[in-house]
Amino acid sequence: MTALNVIEAKPEHAAAIVGVIHRSFGARQVLDPPSTALDETEESVAEVLATAGGLLVERRDKPMGALLFDESRPGRLGLRRVSVDPDIQARGVASAMVGVAEDIAEERGMDGIWLHVREELPLTVQFWTRRLYYPISHVGSTIELGKTLWLAREVHTAEETQAFAARLAPMLRAGDMVILTGGLGAGKTTFTQGLGAALGVRGPITSPTFVVARTHPSLVHGPPLVHADAYRLGAAAEIDDIDLDAGVDESVTVVEWGEGMAEQLSDSWLEVRIETRLAKSTDPLGTEVEGSTDETRVITVKPHGPRWVGVPLRSTLLA
Repeated sequence: MTALNVIEAKPEHAAAIVGVIHRSFGARQVLDPPSTALDETEESVAEVLATAGGLLVERRDKPMGALLFDESRPGRLGLRRVSVDPDIQARGVASAMVGVAEDIAEERGMDGIWLHVREELPLTVQFWTRRLYYPISHVGSTIELGKTLWLAREVHTAEETQAFAARLAPMLRAGDMVILTGGLGAGKTTFTQGLGAALGVRGPITSPTFVVARTHPSLVHGPPLVHADAYRLGAAAEIDDIDLDAGVDESVTVVEWGEGMAEQLSDSWLEVRIETRLAKSTDPLGTEVEGSTDETRVITVKPHGPRWVGVPLRSTLLA
């Protein structure tokens, strides 16, 4: 297939974009109340492009897809008039636009994305839910969907790891689950120590490998911290043997080595992955300095599930 060209649209692209919008929405079933997309003009589209911006997708220099941005909500980028030419359906045009839109939201410092879909269009709803967009509200026949973007941060010391976890702590509440992934010595327990200190729970927090799970009561009238380790569990079914689900709703639960097992305990969780990267230091001439290996850790936070829609993860953790 000929490659798609996704362009950050400018006012001069208004005519092409309004043409795609009209072709796309004009081919859809008639809705009640009807969509206002066909009321868009070159002038109205150019006005949006001059302020919030938008995207245009071309294939062989022919406009095939378009959408408009909406920056009316602080911290979240709206997507409007998401359109694909009816002659090129199922060719990846919409997926290409969504990927670029998410990248642009990150570049603009946004925490997430929102959009409206009509419940009478189940294939459209399915398209977005498959891309991990979750319902925020449902008014009449309009469903608002949203997605919180993931983030990554470099840390260089145990203290920086704990400080990063401490930034996350105020956003956690009873019922939240954090699934920690990383190699041996990556800093999973160090991360949990920073989290526990910021939550104000009783310590000390140590690796729970040999006790599988340990509960740390709150000292500040907050939720307890349940610190579990799934390293010695052989399969997802064995997670039931440690009765984590009995206290999930009342606690903040952190599961080390829980990827592929602990997700079944909740419809929402935070995936926190800690990766260790080694880099050689160099002198001003670019020569490697012997014995100066720098051990950098990259902490990646990915939200899963409806609980995290609208939560300002990026602006809080990357500030």
